[in-house]
Amino acid sequence: MMDKLKVGIIGATGMVGQRLITLLTNHPYFEISALIASPRSAGKPYEEAIKNRWKLSIDMPEKVKKLNILSSDNVKEVASLVDFVFCAVDMPKKDVIDLENTYAKAEVPVVSCNSAHRWTPDVPMVIPEINDEHLKVIESQRKRLGTEVGFVSVKPNCSIQSYVPALTPLLKFKPKRVVATTYQAISGAGKTFKEWPEMIDNVIPYIGGEEEKSEQEPLRIWGKISNGEIVKANAPLISTQCIRVPVSDGHTAAVFVDFEIKPSKEEILEAWRSFKGKPQELELPNAPKQFITYFEEDNRPQAALDRELYGGMGITLGRLRADTIFDYKFVGLSHNTLRGAAGGAVLIAELLYREGYIVKK
Repeated sequence: MMDKLKVGIIGATGMVGQRLITLLTNHPYFEISALIASPRSAGKPYEEAIKNRWKLSIDMPEKVKKLNILSSDNVKEVASLVDFVFCAVDMPKKDVIDLENTYAKAEVPVVSCNSAHRWTPDVPMVIPEINDEHLKVIESQRKRLGTEVGFVSVKPNCSIQSYVPALTPLLKFKPKRVVATTYQAISGAGKTFKEWPEMIDNVIPYIGGEEEKSEQEPLRIWGKISNGEIVKANAPLISTQCIRVPVSDGHTAAVFVDFEIKPSKEEILEAWRSFKGKPQELELPNAPKQFITYFEEDNRPQAALDRELYGGMGITLGRLRADTIFDYKFVGLSHNTLRGAAGGAVLIAELLYREGYIVKK
């Protein structure tokens, strides 16, 4: 039995922090050794700090209920207790960058669920099945930070994971124009219906900052490392609309795409069926056995039926067909707080561990 790595969760009281706790309880590689939050929560047992704010349908794990919360300001104490941390905080961008850099410089690797570092040139923003090679930029980041083991890595926006995995196996056909409309669950805003009753029987056609992220972040995912930095791809041209819908979990995307080299429908389906990445090769604990699953039924994928596939880590697609303006259109679905947020971060950490970037002290 392996000696597990000790992990801290910064932002442990929020929805993503809660998801991280449930995913890391009884994890084969990692064990929770520190729950970290704002100074106002510090010193309280986790159960007391949460009170009535536990947002998940599954129960709070017994192992964390009595664990006292540490202040995020107390970097030295946290660093003495952990091998690495997850960071999922609700703070201004500059404050997040400062916080994550401070932990990295204290020789604590950071796996971030925040957006602040997504465009830092030497910080890898990773979907593990797609661009695991971007982890190599950590060497350059460590030189900049002056660290031996500390660094920051980050996961991308949850919305793009409903269509970027579908487009990636098709890059050999050179997609040139993509239009995607995402229909995003309320948990993406850290909310439940109890907290956000105005979302019931409602659609809100705007999510602040989401469309820019959804149009630009795929290009960084598909970019290349050059001179110690990640340089984003220059194609395809992507246009998005991001809409909040009354769904608890699961982001759905309606996608339209044109190609320079138009594939057949059978070629697309085969590319999706056969696509796998490093997590599947390494059989990482949270890796879905099948990264992309295609449904033949006209009424799939559905959030209520399909978001939990492979523990919420699988990507589901359907309704691939010819379009009257674009070459093809299809529908994608991903679980936004599992694959898109906490689960995606845990999968990144598993990959970082297996690739030797995170080590036990």
